[in-house]
Amino acid sequence: MTSASVNGVRIGYDDHRGDRAARGAADGTEGLPPVVLVHGHPFNRGMWAPQAAALAADGHRVVTADLRGYGESEVVPGVTPLEVFARDTAALMDHLGLDRAVLGGLSMGGQIVMDFCRIFPERVSGLLLADTFPAAETPEGKASRNATADRLLAEGMDGYADEVLDKMVAPYNVTALPQVAADVLRMMRTTPPEGAAAALRGRAERPDYSDLLTRVAVPALVVVGVDDAYTPVSDAEFMHERLPDSTLTVIQGAAHMPNLERPGEFNTALRAFLARVNGTGKG
Repeated sequence: MTSASVNGVRIGYDDHRGDRAARGAADGTEGLPPVVLVHGHPFNRGMWAPQAAALAADGHRVVTADLRGYGESEVVPGVTPLEVFARDTAALMDHLGLDRAVLGGLSMGGQIVMDFCRIFPERVSGLLLADTFPAAETPEGKASRNATADRLLAEGMDGYADEVLDKMVAPYNVTALPQVAADVLRMMRTTPPEGAAAALRGRAERPDYSDLLTRVAVPALVVVGVDDAYTPVSDAEFMHERLPDSTLTVIQGAAHMPNLERPGEFNTALRAFLARVNGTGKG
């Protein structure tokens, strides 16, 4: 495992270097734009494997990391606000010599990316928001997230993972794509409960990013699975309407994880977006 000490915490990460990226400047400022992808809850950096492989093959430098408390990163119990994850991401970019990058996140990862934009707008050259939403948590939502955190600490991840699988992956894909479903279930079950609980408690206190989106000064891509029950198409449309320069892609045949359920369609949209960020695409 490759790891770095980031804000006093050991973070596991992968730095995928495509041929063109390897020939470019060490800070990724030459050639294609570097891409930093932030995973959702309760997963790890492995959820981005199809995108990292495809983009690295295209020549992009792609960084995927396990958030603190997830995957192979150090577990920090208690409460982890989204701002902490955002600052960890910036510190990892510093460690890797990346001044700017296209930032992408799915679900909680998308909210972390929005917080990154709030703190470090000058470091974002493009924005991918997948199956996420910008609103602050409701009182009912806060209670639910804290209750779930209590449950994870008391029971572990297995029961929770089994219950949410057919919302993460569309029920028809649990049947049609058994390996995808198995990989998603494994990621959830192997997440440290203390890390997941800390993130849930921090996420319950997040700010509203709706106004922030109107001030995003870089191109954005909004992606959502057509059958996502957690963040429905209406949430994606709301973000698309608020972002000054955005493209909306609705992935058919997918729920909350279209990057794994329909990686071909997801990668096509992402590649077109990156070409536009790089100035080689249309739109």
